[in-house]
Amino acid sequence: MAADEPMVTGAGVDPEDVRLETLGPNPGSRHRRKRVGRGPGSGKGKTCGRGTKGAGARSGPGPRPGYRGGSIPLHMQKGKLRGPNHKKSMPIGPFRTSSVPVNVGALADAFVAGDVVDVEALAARGLVKNNSNRDYPVKLLAGGEISHALTVRVDQASAAAVAKIEAAGGRVELVGTE
Repeated sequence: MAADEPMVTGAGVDPEDVRLETLGPNPGSRHRRKRVGRGPGSGKGKTCGRGTKGAGARSGPGPRPGYRGGSIPLHMQKGKLRGPNHKKSMPIGPFRTSSVPVNVGALADAFVAGDVVDVEALAARGLVKNNSNRDYPVKLLAGGEISHALTVRVDQASAAAVAKIEAAGGRVELVGTE
């Protein structure tokens, strides 16, 4: 600090009185801990401010979030969705299977005549997404029309889809079938 600059101090604080042995918290900023259960004269004796009986009087974390005292919770009153992926969905049955659908019309738009269509080519064109870690079988379905010949290598195919591909001059090879 330069000698010609004025010294800025707090409101009414003498800099000579500010020393390590005089420092402390502001008045009213620190409170003593409330000691409960120390007799009726303390104001927090006997039940220690917890009332009488019940879950609020017991130790432990208390009820989980969303608990409504034993009545049906809101998330269980709502309708359920189909599919195996969420807790709110219907349960997964032992015979439920998953496959990634691809329509014939999507192949006609994404590939030219003479192309070989396999799972890697479908993923490269964005017709099959996020399947590398799940490895679901790819199923060819008959939605849409096709007019040029393709060689399609998929795990499953519907009979109508095979008929459409073969009518256009292509062929369907089923791979990965046991």
